Amino acid sequence: MDTAPSAQPLTTTPATPHRRRVATAAALASAVEWYDYFVFGIAAALILGDLYFPAGSSTAGVLAAFATFAVGFLARPIGGIVAGHLGDKRGRKPMLVLALTLMGVATTGIGLLPTYETIGVAAPILLVLLRVAQGVAVGAQWGGAMLLATEYAPEGKRGVYGSVVQLGVPIGVVTANSVFLLAGALTSESAFAAWGWRVPFLVGVLVLGLAWYIHTRVEETPEFREAEKALAEQEKSEQSSPLRTILRHHLGTVLLAGGSFAVNTATFYILITGVLDYTTRELDMNRGAVLTVSLCVSLTQLVLIPASAALSDRVGRIRIYALGAVGIALWAVPLFLLIDTGSLLWLAVGTFVASCFLSIMYGPQAALFAELFTPEMRYTGASLGYQIAAVGGGGLAPFIMVLLLEATGTSMAVSGYIIGLAVIALLSIKVLADRARSR
Repeated sequence: MDTAPSAQPLTTTPATPHRRRVATAAALASAVEWYDYFVFGIAAALILGDLYFPAGSSTAGVLAAFATFAVGFLARPIGGIVAGHLGDKRGRKPMLVLALTLMGVATTGIGLLPTYETIGVAAPILLVLLRVAQGVAVGAQWGGAMLLATEYAPEGKRGVYGSVVQLGVPIGVVTANSVFLLAGALTSESAFAAWGWRVPFLVGVLVLGLAWYIHTRVEETPEFREAEKALAEQEKSEQSSPLRTILRHHLGTVLLAGGSFAVNTATFYILITGVLDYTTRELDMNRGAVLTVSLCVSLTQLVLIPASAALSDRVGRIRIYALGAVGIALWAVPLFLLIDTGSLLWLAVGTFVASCFLSIMYGPQAALFAELFTPEMRYTGASLGYQIAAVGGGGLAPFIMVLLLEATGTSMAVSGYIIGLAVIALLSIKVLADRARSR
């Protein structure tokens, strides 16, 4: 039995010659958006603290940079709410195009931003504002890209089609790490600090071309066009606010969705940013080698994410999703025991296994969240659930990791943090499964 909770069975998507084009466009939109978002996390771990928050110790600079990194997550619900509301009323495509445009402008702006040494306190202020813009953009993007893919999916393949959007995360990580590795290899330490780190941000301007392509070549989803009839009736009765409907009648589902996914986002950002800082600053490991390990591990997700999504189409979303959460909880302690050896080999083993469990959860997540809500409120509901998890988990995770390490002197405190979030995830998943069975 498929125990995936569903507010209402999704309608069969009619056959369309644009299906593959839409899936490809959604995947590319997700990949370039996440690339732009992740380059900030890598830069925060490597260089931004010294350039924009120079006062105090190196730890204080890293904390300030990671705090700015977290600000982007706090802004993500704003993007999810605004784009969700308008996306449920006016369409998925316009909000996705707007999100891509905002991200391209903000990321390019960071690449051009003068440092503290040049313009003083205005530099960190502008950096924070541009990071907020990135957060709003990525908060708006996920729901639009996910719904373009899943609402065009043929019956029985919604998990697989949703996973093409999820692939944007490992593709973004691989690309961001590759560009940073290339920039570091082609420049000296002084040149990298002066201008080499800016190159990965300036590449973000290419996202504007993709936004134009989606605007001109991709059609609105069939399920939204069908839902427009219901929306028209709601507007006549002055009950046309998807956000109001979600907050009044489905807030519990949104919070459960967020609670179920926070451990995934927290562990993910600990791996790609927190561990990068920890291994290079505390364990004195080589920056390029650690980035290479992160890149190679992310490549494995390109196989694991669609595989777990395809399996969820056969045996149910909840079963696969819960399996990933259990794995994360069980691996949290071995993960940091391996990292603490200071060995690249054991770092690779530890992060690879953790990445496998993250992929098992992440593959079916897009389809699972889409199936929690009806088309008239799906953009709003799914986006809110995802962004709540991003704030509660991912945004603060690297910052909390540094605080825990400084306060306790042991990485086991970070393992305890991950386990705590995993317990919340499993409790949330159980409630969602119980609700599905009751229906």
